[in-house]
Amino acid sequence: MDLFLQFIFIFFLGCTLGWVIELIFRRIVHGKWVNPGILIGPYLPIYGFGLALMTAIYVLLKDASPHPVIVILLMGAMMTLIELIGGEIGLKNHVRLWDYSDRWLNYKGLICPLFSAIWTAVGAIYYFFLANQVMGALHWFSENLAFSFILGLFTGLIVVDACYSLKIYAKIKKYAKENKIVIKYEQLKMDIKERQKAKKERYSFLMPFNQTQPLKSHLDAHREKIRARREEIKKKRAERRAK
Repeated sequence: MDLFLQFIFIFFLGCTLGWVIELIFRRIVHGKWVNPGILIGPYLPIYGFGLALMTAIYVLLKDASPHPVIVILLMGAMMTLIELIGGEIGLKNHVRLWDYSDRWLNYKGLICPLFSAIWTAVGAIYYFFLANQVMGALHWFSENLAFSFILGLFTGLIVVDACYSLKIYAKIKKYAKENKIVIKYEQLKMDIKERQKAKKERYSFLMPFNQTQPLKSHLDAHREKIRARREEIKKKRAERRAK
């Protein structure tokens, strides 16, 4: 079977399952249903790349028969690297896609030991419980190539979605650069939801930046929140010094 089709199939599985996991995780942690990620559709590319990478590591090292711990640690390290690269790209555009700043030994708020341990645990779950299922799914796909039509639709949908979403992202990036701030992407979406709820106006789950109020007004309100948080932090630091 064509390697590219294999990648797209694994990418498809990772994107969609990752979106569901993130959606539930954010509901549990933040108590809100917020569409995760940059794109508007039910998929997260970073999980697609992550699953594809873990699958590649598993397949490439399978014949060498290394100790499972080595494979699992490698998977955890590669997932952390993907997270770091994605976060760095966001920061260069004045947008923080996630924030681990309050976590122990974090690096730029992009990666931290806690989430590296979580990714390693994910690698262990994949290695012991999911790898055979993924291999089985690939085998099923090799015998049902008609599913390639669905993958084609999926790929086209992501491309169209990316074109739309990156235009929104570019506006947020421009605003952040002009105002010399770093926008917390997920926090911005939660702030918008809260503002819509406070005004008793409808909230679009799939299109969080396309609400009844223009994007700029939401960005202005978010900027004020950032300034208020900074002032609060400065005040607390001053109080600590005074003690």
